[in-house]
Amino acid sequence: MADTHPSRNLLNGARAYLSGPMDFVASRAHERDFGWRNRTRQFLAHYGVTVFNPWQKPQVRGLGAFGEEDQRNSEFARLWTFEPGPAGAKARAEVATGYGQTVHIDLRMVDISDFVIAYCPTNIYSVGTPHEIVVATTQHKPVLFVSPPVEFHALKRLRAKAAADPELSQMLDQLTREVPIHENPEGRPSLWYVPIVGSENFFDGFGFHLYRERFGWEIDHHIEKETARPPRRPLLPFLEQLADGHYPQRWDHREQTFKNDRDWLILEDALEQGQPAE
Repeated sequence: MADTHPSRNLLNGARAYLSGPMDFVASRAHERDFGWRNRTRQFLAHYGVTVFNPWQKPQVRGLGAFGEEDQRNSEFARLWTFEPGPAGAKARAEVATGYGQTVHIDLRMVDISDFVIAYCPTNIYSVGTPHEIVVATTQHKPVLFVSPPVEFHALKRLRAKAAADPELSQMLDQLTREVPIHENPEGRPSLWYVPIVGSENFFDGFGFHLYRERFGWEIDHHIEKETARPPRRPLLPFLEQLADGHYPQRWDHREQTFKNDRDWLILEDALEQGQPAE
């Protein structure tokens, strides 16, 4: 049975890191300015959570904008080469050293967070996100894993139009093999993630459509898709329950019952409790 403390907001004072694809999204600029992280940050901040967003890295004392991205990413991409010999080695080392700052600060933000929210659509390639998930889980921190349905409605319409054109239809078949294009209408995550993240930490959407009026959010593709096909297990209502004092539960497979999730260890500040800091 879930523990409930209605007067206690379990999220207040917690810190969260927002993990998800950045390099291979359709548009980095659009993702930075209008992507899922912006609304999730606003929702969490409403309940007293400090949010770490890799698009908007915090300033580092004494080092300023350490590990910032965007323009530097483009510079590193231009530097990359497979050229053999000293010139190629020098260029690759410069990329590794420079971008190493980004890896360093992002993993540091994971280190100091209490939990991680990871957005992992199966159609977008990402390397940093799995790395951050593994770091968080090895530190016994909860990872709230969002795996949305992946469907390509425009491709279906294009196939229907190409049905009368064998050459165009063949080109579409070749394209789906080369990309590759794999639909995932149920939003099933890679099974490799399930034992790592924990079976109760998976969600098939955010539920932005449920809070659109409360937060004044404009309708975008996230809200349109979730309105047309509501998630069965949206993330934001789960977070709201934590703010209402409902302690997170996990399924005990041996005893066949729910128990408190021991990974949710949001520690009290010793000074706030009137205890001497060690």
